[in-house]
Amino acid sequence: MDSKIQVNQVNLYYGSKHALKNVSMEIPSHQITAFIGPSGCGKSTFLKIFNRMQDYVDNVKISGDIILDGENIYDPRVDPTILRKKVGMVFQQPNPFPMSIYDNVAYGPRVHGIKNKVKLDAIVRESLEQAALYEEVKDRLYSSALGLSGGQQQRLCIARCLAVKPEVILLDEPTSALDPISTSKIEELLMTLKEHYTIIIVTHNMQQAARISDKTAFFLLGEMIEYNDTMEIFANPKDKRTEDYITGRFG
Repeated sequence: MDSKIQVNQVNLYYGSKHALKNVSMEIPSHQITAFIGPSGCGKSTFLKIFNRMQDYVDNVKISGDIILDGENIYDPRVDPTILRKKVGMVFQQPNPFPMSIYDNVAYGPRVHGIKNKVKLDAIVRESLEQAALYEEVKDRLYSSALGLSGGQQQRLCIARCLAVKPEVILLDEPTSALDPISTSKIEELLMTLKEHYTIIIVTHNMQQAARISDKTAFFLLGEMIEYNDTMEIFANPKDKRTEDYITGRFG
């Protein structure tokens, strides 16, 4: 297994609340890793560590190492802006900017200094194609992104993330606000994107984890209880608590 990220003994505190407890794992390249567990178990908190979203939260203390491509992302020399270009994030609620579809996708590349129209056109088209959205929007690229359906808006947010050429994509319950058809489109999309990206997804939907992920980690009360190939976690869990959760006894 070629691992993209190594996590060693990570603890996170919000003030005196111990929200993540001694989490260690290796996240493989070019696979989908899913984090599952009941609400409040620490899975979204853990996800946000990978692009330092926790930097924006007051009174947070993090210890341990998160090594991405051999570099500790919490090393003081690491520029969080550059890190967030490498590690993109897609949120639970689609959040397109109130501007055109084109400008949503071109936003990141422009921030990173690309001004050439021909280059931007190519990036916008390629990103929308990768997000399986181009054919649906090619005739209205200059219309407001807010006119898209929820599922299209979420694929636009994925395209916006892809436009800055990340290596890792974090998705925090990306389909929980969507209907089943939009959900399956995004699941299919993620399965194709893993050829080029390392994908980490938080989902409350265990069927989704079982359908699309290669690896699954089960979290409970801030601890990572079990982490294994998804098939193993669902067919042959090693820990009684994992089994109880996936068979619906709690959660």
